[in-house]
Amino acid sequence: MKKLNKYLGIAVMASLSLFACNPLELDEIEDPNNPSVGSVSNNATREQIQFLLTGLESRHRGYVTNISQAWNTFGREIWYLNASDPRFQTDWLGQNGRTPDNAYFGFGVTGGGSWASPYQAIKQADVLIQASLGAGTLSEADRKAVAGFAKTIKGYQFMIPANWVYQNGIRIDVADPLNPGDFVSYEQALDYIKTVLDEGDQDLSAAGSGNFPFRLTRGFDGFNTNVALKQVNRAIAARLNSYRKDWQGVLTALDASFMDLSGNLNSGPSHPYGAAPDIFNPLFYVRDAVVTTMIVVHPSMLDDATPNDLRVANKFYERTAAPITVSTDAGTLVGTHQDNRWASNTASIPFIRNEELILLKAEAHANLGQTNEAVNAINIIRNAAGIGNYTGATTQEALINEILYQRRYSLWAEPWGHRWIDARRYNKLNEIPTSYDGGTIFNQFPHPQAELNWDKYVGN
Repeated sequence: MKKLNKYLGIAVMASLSLFACNPLELDEIEDPNNPSVGSVSNNATREQIQFLLTGLESRHRGYVTNISQAWNTFGREIWYLNASDPRFQTDWLGQNGRTPDNAYFGFGVTGGGSWASPYQAIKQADVLIQASLGAGTLSEADRKAVAGFAKTIKGYQFMIPANWVYQNGIRIDVADPLNPGDFVSYEQALDYIKTVLDEGDQDLSAAGSGNFPFRLTRGFDGFNTNVALKQVNRAIAARLNSYRKDWQGVLTALDASFMDLSGNLNSGPSHPYGAAPDIFNPLFYVRDAVVTTMIVVHPSMLDDATPNDLRVANKFYERTAAPITVSTDAGTLVGTHQDNRWASNTASIPFIRNEELILLKAEAHANLGQTNEAVNAINIIRNAAGIGNYTGATTQEALINEILYQRRYSLWAEPWGHRWIDARRYNKLNEIPTSYDGGTIFNQFPHPQAELNWDKYVGN
């Protein structure tokens, strides 16, 4: 319990990074720097529930930096060039035959969002649910809304470690951090996540059609009603069902999501960032900055692009300053283009968007042999990119290849590593090019060394 208490103290204080809170609100907690679980599980105040909920939002974005850098490197959407530490190149690119082990660089306890952060968010969600159940000031509808939101985030976060270690499996029974359950297979983990998301959907339905009863950050602007949060939940479920190869399940979830075939492709919830006491957007780099560390566009993204694709023009900025260069075991890597998606260091980062949902619709229809519907969805994306309707073959294989290609550019370098996971889903890892860097494409990772001492990262 001591370890869990210490964790909860950190989690509650994490909420301060998203809101400049009234210091008087902290008086409700016996020790705001190290509160006990009991102080919030037994008749918590609304202010305490708000702290826990905002802390969950803070935990929810903890994966962004590491996952964006690592997974998008594995899928060769980017290079994360870092002259100060060659391991970002040699290890993450698998140069000279390097392969992941239990102590692989950037993974585990100190790996930011790679392993520790998702489980901390999951624990935060569990504590929030527990606290809401014991809060006498909450109505039953309030409790359902809080549980629905928490389970939606929990389901999203479980997908991160599941896709890191893939067939090595993850722990899903983590209610007791000092006595976790055994590892389950990837397929079992995905089925469990579906249950979590479905329960969240049901809870949000039971909460009614009104506004969500607590304050959410601007990342949920437009999605701060129970009905809209259900749509976010179903959008995440659609992504999950594509991993489960439940294609009808994808379409059913999409029908209940915020997908809009004629709407803004960027519509969706996001992770907000800001000036102190918040933190800045970790993926933002000033144009033409003279630095030795930067996310750069992988050369294959430039070489494989369709002429006049607006996504290339909008997302990739060709540096007028000197390219970013780093010497590695396999030669010098040169980044001529940098990320151009963020207007400033306070720009929000979406975690699921309408564009992805439309592409998931195309993918589900293609896998179900519904050619016309698949092509129609593909054409929405192609025309938005300015490259016109699809005119290629309409076999299932051709359509899947087209969809995966469009996903490369539509979802480029988003904080999920879509291409790495997509290539693995369709047994196409060998199609990810290594000739540019002399590296290796990884299939999955082993469990990190921290698993030998579970409470080491759950409690710290």
